[in-house]
Amino acid sequence: MTQKWTAAEIPDLGGRAAVVTGANSGIGSVAARELARAGATVVCACRDTAKGRGAFPAGDVEVRELDLADLESVRAFARSFEGRLDLLVNNAGVMAPPRRLTADGFESQFGTNHLGHFALTGLLLGALLAAPEPRVVTVSSGAHRIGWMRFDDLQGERRYNNWLAYGQSKLANLLFCFELQRRAAAAGTGLRSMAAHPGYARTNLQFAGPPWYEQLVMRLTNPLLGQSAELGALPTLYAAVYPDLPGGSFIGPDGFMEQRGHPHVVTAASKAYDEDVARRLWEVSEELTGVRYAFG
Repeated sequence: MTQKWTAAEIPDLGGRAAVVTGANSGIGSVAARELARAGATVVCACRDTAKGRGAFPAGDVEVRELDLADLESVRAFARSFEGRLDLLVNNAGVMAPPRRLTADGFESQFGTNHLGHFALTGLLLGALLAAPEPRVVTVSSGAHRIGWMRFDDLQGERRYNNWLAYGQSKLANLLFCFELQRRAAAAGTGLRSMAAHPGYARTNLQFAGPPWYEQLVMRLTNPLLGQSAELGALPTLYAAVYPDLPGGSFIGPDGFMEQRGHPHVVTAASKAYDEDVARRLWEVSEELTGVRYAFG
């Protein structure tokens, strides 16, 4: 395995179609740009389409509206998608805001980071299975290590801590990724489900959600500890395109404590591999979203 893999090693993606959520800024923008540069037809699924169009030169990508915090928007996006889909990158997310609710009444981080992507992937499953070698890449975070699936209070109604709720949503991303791989394999499909995390990347995510006093801390630590969005996007790109990467792989940076560096295979916290918890989360997610996966 290449130790210092870069975006220059992305193979020719001509003829392949990709959807990247949250591609108007940060690592999503870099990932979409590099996939398009390699020849893929890229749809940038963004809540703010004006911002999305402003992030790319005209014609490089297609920008479509998608608000993962609104299941009707998710359904509308899926209905508008035609043809096969070779790659879905579940990248969009919110990080550590005060407790808020989505349009459907879910806690914003669990609803956006997990449930929105769970619904989107299920609704696009037919398009994915029409591709010869489909991949789904779900972007998690090292913060999954502080998260627990609190099934008795998933929406943080009784007790809410913005960072623990973020950790729960990022753990849910991994549980979903690995369960999707198990189900896709059991159904005999060729779909490969991957996960990635960017380490500590300097993006606007740190300043879009947390309270102002937490943002002050990150304004001090970002220049010292953070890496660029270009490096932060490499694990996502590696998971998306690296040849012969087994389904269920988790990709992160190779540096100290996986905070920065070049992409390689990493291991999640053991709780992310708990199959009983993953099955329960899947069933709860189906119930909350009304989306059920049809692998046939």
